[in-house]
Amino acid sequence: MTLSIPFDNSFARLPDVFFTRLDPQPVSAPHLLAFNHDLADIMGITPGELQEMAEIFAGNHIPDGAEPLAQLYAGHQFGNWNPQLGDGRALLLGEVLGSDGLRRDIQLKGSGRTPYSRGGDGRAWLGPVLREYVVSEAMHALGIPTTRALAAVATGDPVLRETPLPGAVLTRVAASHLRVGSFQIFAARGQIDDLKRLTNYAIARHYPDAEGPMGLLRAVVAAQAALIPAWMSVGFIHGVMNTDNCAISGETIDYGPCAFLDAYHPDMVFSSIDQMGRYAYGNQPDIVVWNMAQFATALIQQCDDKQAAAEAATEIVHAMPAMMQDNWLTRFRAKIGLATQEEGDLALISDLLARMAANQADFTNTFRALGTDNARDQFTDPAAFDSWAATWQARIARDKDVTARLATTNPARIPRNHRMEEMITAATQGDMAPFTTLMAALAQPFEDRADWEPLSRPPTEAEIVPATFCGT
Repeated sequence: MTLSIPFDNSFARLPDVFFTRLDPQPVSAPHLLAFNHDLADIMGITPGELQEMAEIFAGNHIPDGAEPLAQLYAGHQFGNWNPQLGDGRALLLGEVLGSDGLRRDIQLKGSGRTPYSRGGDGRAWLGPVLREYVVSEAMHALGIPTTRALAAVATGDPVLRETPLPGAVLTRVAASHLRVGSFQIFAARGQIDDLKRLTNYAIARHYPDAEGPMGLLRAVVAAQAALIPAWMSVGFIHGVMNTDNCAISGETIDYGPCAFLDAYHPDMVFSSIDQMGRYAYGNQPDIVVWNMAQFATALIQQCDDKQAAAEAATEIVHAMPAMMQDNWLTRFRAKIGLATQEEGDLALISDLLARMAANQADFTNTFRALGTDNARDQFTDPAAFDSWAATWQARIARDKDVTARLATTNPARIPRNHRMEEMITAATQGDMAPFTTLMAALAQPFEDRADWEPLSRPPTEAEIVPATFCGT
C-alpha cells in the first residue's frame, strides 16, 4: 500500500512574500517511531509501508501534492521585539480537508535549515520531538484545543547540542500555523497590502463570520480567552508564550519548555530560558492579554481610520480579562464539582488554591481526590484542607451530580515531568515501551486503572524536574 495524502493547499497560493519555497533536507537512515492512525483517518490519509512513511515524514521524499515552504513571521520574544523570525527548522508540506470538514496544516519540524534558521542547524533531537508528540496528544485527550502529532521519525543522524544527541523529525498538524507574529512582520515593515491580504485569508480560513480586522481581533481574543483558562485548569505551563508562539486559531502551539504542575504554586516556572518568570503559571492570563494588544497594534495599521480602529481595539482587548475570568471560573467551578453559580464561588476556589500553595499540595491529585479521604493527604497540614472542605461541603449540597462532574473534569493523569524524562531517556537508548505506555494512559486521562496508577504519582525529591528545555 502506498501512502496517500489528499492535499488541498491554500496558503501556498498566496504570494511568495509570505514564505520561502524549499524542500526538506534528507537524512541518512529514517525510522518510523510513531504514527497516529486515528488522526490520519480523520484527515483522509491512507497509510503506506513503514519505510515509505519513514522516508516521507523524515523529509527524504516529497509526497504527491505537497508544496513545501517555510513561513515568514516576526515576534516579541520575552517582551523584546525581533523583527524577523520565521520557520527556522520547519516546513509546511501542505493542507488537508478532513472528513470532519476541518482544514489542517501538515508541517515537518526538524527538517533542516531554512533562510530563517539564524545560524541554527534546522534540526530537532529525539527528546523534544517525543515530548511534543506526547503532550499535544495528551492535551487533545483532555479536550483542550491544540496542535496534534501525526508522526515521529528517527533520522539516524546525530544532532549537536551540548553533546551529540539522536536526531528526529515530528510531523505536526494544526488548524493553521498563522501566529500573531505572522501579522506583526508586515505591519512593522509597512507592507499594508500584504497585511490586508493575510487578514482576509485568516478570516476566510478561521473566522468567516468576522467582519474586517476588528472582527478578526474580536474572534481571536475570544478564542485565546477560552484557551488559557482551559490549559490552566489542568496545571499546564506553556513556558514560552511569545507572540510568535500565539496561534490565531486558538490552539496551543509550540510545546518547547512546557511542563505540568506537580505541587501547586502560581509562581511556578520550569522553562530554562524564562529567567525572570515572565511566563510563570499564574502570569499566563496577563501575558495573553499583552499578546492580543500586540496583535491589535498590527491589525490597526491596515485601517483607514486608525483612531477609530484604535478605540475599537482598545475596547476589545480591555474586555479580555473579564472574559478570561468568566471562563476560568467555569473551568474551576467544574473542578470542584459545581455546575451552578453563586457569588462566593471565586473566593471558595481561590481559598483552596492558596491553601494548596502553602501546603505543597499536588495540583492534579488534589482535585482528582475531592470527595474522598485522599484529598487531605495531599497537604503537608491536612487540617488546612479540612477547614476548607467544611465550607465546600455546604456549597456542593446545593448542587447536583457533583461526584460525576468531579470524575469527568479532573484527570487522573497528566504528562508528569519526571515520567516524560524517563520516557525520553529510555527512547534515546532504543526503548520505546515507556512512550507506548504513556500514550495509551494519557489517551484515557479520566479512567482509573491499577496498572496506570504509577503514572499518577508525584515525583520523589530525587525525581523532581527543575527545568525544561526548548531543544533548539
